[in-house]
Amino acid sequence: MLKNKCSWLAITAAMFLSGYTSGQNNAAPAASLKETFKNDFLIGTALNASQIEGKDTRAAALILQQFNAATPENIMKSMIIHPAWDRYDFDLADKLVDYGKKNNIKINGHTLVWHSQLPAFMRNMKDADSVRKFFTDHINTVARRYSGKVFSWDVVNEALNEDGTMRKSIFQQKLGDDFVTEAFRLAQAASPNTELYYNDYNNEQPAKRAGCIALVKKIQAAGVRIDGVGIQGHWQIGKIPLKDIEESILQYAALGLKVHITELDIEVLPRNFQGADVSQRMENNAALNPYKTALPDSVQQQLANDYEALFKLFLKHSDKIDRVTFWGVNDGQSWLNDWPARGRTNYPLLFDREFKPKPAFYKVIATKN
Repeated sequence: MLKNKCSWLAITAAMFLSGYTSGQNNAAPAASLKETFKNDFLIGTALNASQIEGKDTRAAALILQQFNAATPENIMKSMIIHPAWDRYDFDLADKLVDYGKKNNIKINGHTLVWHSQLPAFMRNMKDADSVRKFFTDHINTVARRYSGKVFSWDVVNEALNEDGTMRKSIFQQKLGDDFVTEAFRLAQAASPNTELYYNDYNNEQPAKRAGCIALVKKIQAAGVRIDGVGIQGHWQIGKIPLKDIEESILQYAALGLKVHITELDIEVLPRNFQGADVSQRMENNAALNPYKTALPDSVQQQLANDYEALFKLFLKHSDKIDRVTFWGVNDGQSWLNDWPARGRTNYPLLFDREFKPKPAFYKVIATKN
């Protein structure tokens, strides 16, 4: 029976690939990511406000079919959930938690502490006491509200520079390097049964990895709980650093940590720098947006091969990886359409703008055969 099932999947995938590359993209997904990898790791996606509120009806069925974990793109970031000094807005975050409970989807909270997308009142905050009060009250209030309702938190997001040193954020400048340890201490107290993660991009690269390991060891030495590290996985086509990723998984696991792949996408368009620092921008031009109407077959195949190689690696270390989350449901939703240059047509995910599976989807599914 199992052999017949695998043969059926292979035939279906071959038929789909033929239809896709000839422009006849009418196939529905022949398999489910969450079912395929149910014994390996959670498969997550990032949800925007429209999807959380059920307004994106085209995405709704696909989300439930394919994913068993979800991370909010923006609605738990402090600028939205804590818009005024003495006011919180939990409306969308509560809806997300209800959505997860209703649909048996595990929610990862994103994020308690991040130097970007801060509320407007933080711009004029000069003294350390005010920053500390915001920092402490925010973590206590938000983490406590969702204690037992989210399964994990990205407690601190992107606190490191590319060379592994501490980023000169408002939190580092006003509270010192120990703000990361203190954030985990507060989160542990406010949400004791929630998994706590440090999340960053490029922390599979050797220098930044070393800084991340030093940061983790500092937290652990203080007797504070940290459960894992999130490797964001914003990578570029044809340049996936597989050896660095594998070494990072091994080194983080050696510290007793779980690993999450937290914001996975593969950039197919050109840009002149690496990483995912949202403050970096480029001015759009024709050379930066070469695939306005469709992705060439050769690029489509390279994207599929890159995803295949990644998932083979993830499966090799599935005992260390608890979750793999794509940063978006389909290509049209991806933040990479507007960053680092606005108005580009990007293709970084497994589902196209019509919510149909791409060749990369079937390459990923086939890694289990």
